[in-house]
Parts: sequence; structure tokens; C-alpha cells
Amino acid sequence: MLEYRQLFVDFITVERGLSRRTVAAYSLDISKYLLYLAEQAGVTEPNDVVAEDVVDYLLYLKDRGLSSRSIARHLSSIRLFHRYLLSEKVVEQDPTADFDSPGTWRRLPTVLSPSEVERLLAVPRPDSFRGVRDAAILEVMYSAGLRVSEVTSITVDRVNLKDGHVRCRGKGDKERIVPIGSAATAKLLRYLEARARAKGAACDVLFLTRLGRGFTRRGLWKLVKEFARSAGIEKNITPHTLRHSFATHLLEGGADLRAVQEMLGHADISTTQIYTHVGQDRLKQIHAEYHPRA
Repeated sequence: MLEYRQLFVDFITVERGLSRRTVAAYSLDISKYLLYLAEQAGVTEPNDVVAEDVVDYLLYLKDRGLSSRSIARHLSSIRLFHRYLLSEKVVEQDPTADFDSPGTWRRLPTVLSPSEVERLLAVPRPDSFRGVRDAAILEVMYSAGLRVSEVTSITVDRVNLKDGHVRCRGKGDKERIVPIGSAATAKLLRYLEARARAKGAACDVLFLTRLGRGFTRRGLWKLVKEFARSAGIEKNITPHTLRHSFATHLLEGGADLRAVQEMLGHADISTTQIYTHVGQDRLKQIHAEYHPRA
């Protein structure tokens, strides 16, 4: 995406008429952002960037000790960059479109309730290859708390149905083993059987499209959106919402924070601790709703 950075710089220099100092700041911000996307998130195409990538980058800046003011400036640069790509029809959507303010990155993540998860997982009908595949995708995403890039890159040989786990590569190309549970194991077994009959072994990527190719991140994002609508879930959910729900439900059930950190693949436990705040926020809501003197 580096070629678009230079086009963006030309745009803000010539058409926006920004000062040399401001242009240099924007250019540096976008260079760091694109480097992060390529090296940490494995994103090299503009259309593959989703909102979660931007949030992850802002949290990455926070973990590196940047002030709120500096992070807000980075976000301003990123928003302008993506608006430029949209205006030039380089991309179909702006991943920062729903960011209401530079402080959006500090919001608690959207989490589904257990009943909402059940509704979502019940949407795919297991009477076709696509239905069996989609049921397995959703179950694995929720059972293992994987990032969307990890789901799209899992290969068949990284699935261990006997022991009930998957091996995935996360940020920084770090590999980890995540348990998936009996429900996901059963749905994966059924999908692998259907996959062998329908697609053969030409492609080693686990989840295949109807064309026999691996999913793109954008394709998986659209899939989750489609099922959320079908389930009647009004929250603005994405593939990352299932990851947030996975972590929150584990902690609410009494799981150890360090264990959840390891399963999520977080380098810093402070990133995992945001889910304890989600749990506390939910407890406050329950207290306010049911306590007679709340």
C-alpha cells in the first residue's frame, strides 16, 4: 500500500494545500501505520483493512506509551488517509467511518451475551456444504477467540480434532495452540468430511469459498454481518466481536486472566485486562436493573 501513501501525500500537498510541516507529520504517521498493517496484521491491500485493524493499531500505540493526544493525531491521519482512498474509489468502504471521535479507541469492545451467541451460531443451516462450513466457521471463531486474519489463514494440518485444538499464527508470526471445545470439534469434523467430498485437497486452507479458495478478511467480515442480521442482533458486530465475547465469557465464568491472555495471543496482559472492565460494566448494569435501591 506504500504507493497509495505517496498519492495521499501528493493529494494533501496540492489539493488540500497543507503546510510542509503538516504534510510531513501525516506522511510519517501513515508510513508507521502501513508498516504495522503489513508486519503485524498481514494486511497489504487497502480493501482488506477493517475497523479492528485500526483499533488494534491505536491500542498498539497506547501500549508503546504514546499520550492520548498523540494517538488522537495518529487517528486523524488515518481517517484522512482512508477517506482519500474512498474518494478515489480505491476501496469500497472506509474502516474508520463509524469512528465518532478521536477517542473512539478507548471504548469498551462490543460483546454479545451468551444467548445472542447461541442465536448467531444457530443461523447456518447444516443441509448444504455452505451451511456446514459456516456453522464451523462461527463455532471456531467463538470457541477459540481467533482474529479474523488467523481464521482465514488456518490450514487443515493445523487442526487437531483428536486433542481438540488448533494451531494458529498471530501477530508477529507467533504461533500458539488454542483449545476449541467439543461443539467446535464436532462441527469441524462434519465440515472436513463435506470439504473432502466437495472440494478435494487442492487447497490446504481450512475454510474454502464456493470457488475452492481461501476466504479474504473482507469476505469473512461480510459473512458475520450477514448472520448477525439473520439472527436479529441489532448490535454492530464484526468477527472481532466473537473474539471479545470469547474472552469476556471466559473471565465471567472464572477463567484465569493469564490463561485468557495466552489463548488470545496478547503480548501484554494490560490488553487482556480490558475484558475485566467489560465484565464490571455488565455487573453494574445488572445491579442497576435488579437491585431495589439501585
